[in-house]
Amino acid sequence: MGPEQVIALGRNAMETALWVAAPILLVVATISVVISIIQVLTSIQDPTISAVPRLAAVAGTVLLLMHWILRRLVGFTVHSFSDFRPWAR
Repeated sequence: MGPEQVIALGRNAMETALWVAAPILLVVATISVVISIIQVLTSIQDPTISAVPRLAAVAGTVLLLMHWILRRLVGFTVHSFSDFRPWAR
């Protein structure tokens, strides 16, 4: 396996990881900003007020996008292993 193939495989893996993680990170960042603004406006600085909605947002996002995430990961895996001859050299 040459360096070009290793770089291509690593690049595809990083792209897939980015596409899978991006929606979850965007939802969590949005929820965090909203919660921070609410905490500043109300002067309530309880850590559970910020942690529980973030966890709920992550769980909801993962449940809603689970089919898409699995389809993306399976597609990457099938694409990586479909033609294994170049990797075996």
